[in-house]
Amino acid sequence: MSQDPPTYIPNDLLGRLVGARLFSVQFVQDYVQLRFEGLGEDMPVLNCDAMPTVETAQGRVFSDGDLGYADALRALIPNLVQHTHEATGIGLRIEFPNGAIALHPDREALTGPEIAVLTGFVDQAWMCWRPGEESFEDLA
Repeated sequence: MSQDPPTYIPNDLLGRLVGARLFSVQFVQDYVQLRFEGLGEDMPVLNCDAMPTVETAQGRVFSDGDLGYADALRALIPNLVQHTHEATGIGLRIEFPNGAIALHPDREALTGPEIAVLTGFVDQAWMCWRPGEESFEDLA
């Protein structure tokens, strides 16, 4: 008797970041890594192959290439994640007290087969988001 693979639940894994502290933003060639100090032994890492936007508490939105983009990302360190959202049409959103990171690229911003990968959980849970799949169906 074969067992069906587990059903993907949007925001289930991303939601584990709530309460974690963003402690590092690393620009690596053509992507960015967001590292979090997790709760317990988790040390989550979100690799963003499509560059996220940064929304400040004042309502300003910074995109990759904008003057101040790296500073806006860095300003989110060392804040705790307050909320996460994941859904088709919005992609991924991580909210902090002083701003948010949003990841919902347009088709022209896609540089490869993956949008983002979340790893670093002690239980080996991970997720890879791709255009046309979970929470990015609108980018098919």
